[in-house]
Amino acid sequence: MPQTSAAADVAATPAPWTLTGRGWILLIRLPPQQLDDPRFVPDPLRGRRHGRYALMMAVDYAHSPVGPYRELLYIPGRFDFADGRRYSITHIYVSTQTSVVSGRRNWGIPKQRCDFSVEAAPNGATHFAAQLDDGTAFAQLELRAHGPRLPFSSAIVPGIFKTLSQLHDGYQFTYRPTARGHVRLARVTGMAFDGRHFPDCAAGHVAACVEVTDFQMTFPVSTIIPTS
Repeated sequence: MPQTSAAADVAATPAPWTLTGRGWILLIRLPPQQLDDPRFVPDPLRGRRHGRYALMMAVDYAHSPVGPYRELLYIPGRFDFADGRRYSITHIYVSTQTSVVSGRRNWGIPKQRCDFSVEAAPNGATHFAAQLDDGTAFAQLELRAHGPRLPFSSAIVPGIFKTLSQLHDGYQFTYRPTARGHVRLARVTGMAFDGRHFPDCAAGHVAACVEVTDFQMTFPVSTIIPTS
């Protein structure tokens, strides 16, 4: 089963982090009962969500301060925090325990660990799967990019769309990642989720999907304030 707690004997690697790799971003329209599923929204954020679209990201980091790792994350919308309305990662898996510990310590991101496979499919697509310890996939995506690769920089994105906040262990973490690389359109040619370990995003409609290649992303030091 995926691990749900950080190991006490793993040291955190402090922010800022610069990472490189490849990933996919999906914008998915989901019914409210899916977006508000209490299994995938922490107690302090329930009833604070806005919007009808979720973001899902599947990422294959080639380099990071803690080495290569893979990631699958879910953002069900923007939430009301004490000092503003922001996106928040409410459910996320990564492939290394060092990333789990560092993600929680640096940014309050509720990372859990599981195994992943990333393979080229015969049709030219990429098959990305998150797996239980016995090898059973609980989240599967098949994605196929097409069209020209265009340069991308988060500098052109308004701050309200790239600032995130997390609530963790009595603190609010707020941070604004930056990124640059190349982007091109992609199609989701297949996806399946078990609905227990990860939200059933196949119950919705994929409104947009892009592949981001050769990106460089920086996660800065968080602004951390107590919530009580």
